[in-house]
Amino acid sequence: MYTTASVFWKTLHAAGITHAFVNWGNDHPAMLEDLERQRIENGGKSLLEIITCPNEMVALSAAQGYAQVAGKPAIVIVHVDVGTQALAGAVHNVDKGQTPVLIFAGASPYSVSGEHKGSKNEWPTWGQDVPDQPAIVRQYMRYTAQFMSGKTVAKTIMRAWQFAISGPKGPVYLWARRETLEEEIDENVFKTQLEVAKWPSVQPSALSPNAIKTIVEALNNAKFPMIIASNSGRNQRTVPLLAAFSKSRAIGVFASICPVLCVPFSHPYLLGLSFSGKNEYLPEADVIIILDADIPWIEASGSKAQDTARVFVIDPDPLKKQMGWSHVDAEMICNADAEVALTQLLDAVRISDEQAADSVGLQAKIQERGVRLKVLHDQWMQELDTAAASLAPDGITSTVPFILATLREAVRSQTPSRGENVLWLNEGISEYATVWNHIRPEHPGSMLQSGGSSLGWALGAAIGTRLGANVAGKNYDLITAVVGDGDFLFCVPGTAYWIARRYDTPFLTVILNNGGWKSPRLSMLGVHPNGLGSKVSGRQLTVGFGPEMPDYAGIATAAGGAWGCRVERAADLQAALEEAIRVVVYERRSAVVDCIVEQI
Repeated sequence: MYTTASVFWKTLHAAGITHAFVNWGNDHPAMLEDLERQRIENGGKSLLEIITCPNEMVALSAAQGYAQVAGKPAIVIVHVDVGTQALAGAVHNVDKGQTPVLIFAGASPYSVSGEHKGSKNEWPTWGQDVPDQPAIVRQYMRYTAQFMSGKTVAKTIMRAWQFAISGPKGPVYLWARRETLEEEIDENVFKTQLEVAKWPSVQPSALSPNAIKTIVEALNNAKFPMIIASNSGRNQRTVPLLAAFSKSRAIGVFASICPVLCVPFSHPYLLGLSFSGKNEYLPEADVIIILDADIPWIEASGSKAQDTARVFVIDPDPLKKQMGWSHVDAEMICNADAEVALTQLLDAVRISDEQAADSVGLQAKIQERGVRLKVLHDQWMQELDTAAASLAPDGITSTVPFILATLREAVRSQTPSRGENVLWLNEGISEYATVWNHIRPEHPGSMLQSGGSSLGWALGAAIGTRLGANVAGKNYDLITAVVGDGDFLFCVPGTAYWIARRYDTPFLTVILNNGGWKSPRLSMLGVHPNGLGSKVSGRQLTVGFGPEMPDYAGIATAAGGAWGCRVERAADLQAALEEAIRVVVYERRSAVVDCIVEQI
């Protein structure tokens, strides 16, 4: 017997979805029944690999991590309205992070007296029958739809699929009543082949000829041009293109609130990276290209482009439709894909060089700019090295730069690839920029963030990235999540480490433990720098966890058999990190190193 659920699973499989991160409930009898049919008919295997997730936010974070590495969506299945709500802040993250994910939730039955299979027969189905279940998440979705019949479910799924994988990519939400999922389907309908190739993504847009001409001419005449980049590296093919374009005209690159690597840290024209909205080079820049950046700078932080600067915005969503406010004063705003635009601009620069009336003069100016940019880059690297060599004022406690530099070197010395085949997950929160600056990733896609601001992504994402890497053929030596202590708790560690052990997805967690929530304190100080709250401890301010802090490593050990330790002295850090890496790489167990830094 085949049902709507049968078509559901068959369509997902045909579309190339390999994993379902699930949290089952009373709306899923047809799903569970059909999975067992598949196992009976297919030698014990279901069409998709089912990952049981005792927490919905962890499930969606894992699906996000999967898609970020595999380059294609997974599906998350949750339980009616309550499971949809329990997806929590991960919904924000997949939206703002432009990550393609399919989300499916069942819904309470509409029949009450046995008129249909699946009719109401359990007391929760009355309270869960809410007026508008998709409204819980609709404002974050690219598309929402209800399955009305098993005969049309395949087309509904594929329409949602197109929205998810077309730029700007993101989540979609599908739902169905229990009776619909139980609807019996004729065998001929079930065996109808769906031509997935006929449901492609929307082709990316390009720069207009006028935009290309104007931008290249502006760069040729510039004194200090700069590219501000943020999201372009989500498409890993843009990383070498951006590096090449920067070199072609000696254009400085500044990474502003970047959730992914835009150019390698060794790129000689990379001038800096900031999550504060500050950019010390803005006042000097006379030509600015804002490349797929949500927040190029924050004026309240003291950064502002000069009034005479020529500003060009290149972005697949330049007006930021999902934001309440977004604006920069610009000469030209271009709705264009970063990879396409960079390819066009590189071609245009080559042609411009061939046709330049004073080619020698132009190249001399470019070379002069390049020399200065390299000096600025090297000075920045020296400043970072100096910071990494320093301990806290007591001379005993580690600083965050010291921890990260030690971690970077430990990974290089203890992994088979010497750190070249390692994935970093950055949820350092108040230390986002510090993690980037002291890990200094080189390879496209080698460091990821959620792309949003809801905390609790990293541990679930570590699970998903390992599964996605297996599908994509990326056999990482090590996956390392760098988190704050407050963030660690947001990640629902009991669930995450249990899943990691069950599905053999071990990872290293390094906790930057400042004793609480530093970010709310910093937010307060940003508004009330000399206020009453500036003079009290984190505990008095109710943002501190001390002095009886949770045993973070103990949580991971109890839930998932992880190895763990707390490091209070800088002198003990290297040995602890090396042992943790050995446990993950060779014993295939998760490991947690809880690193104490100055307390808030």
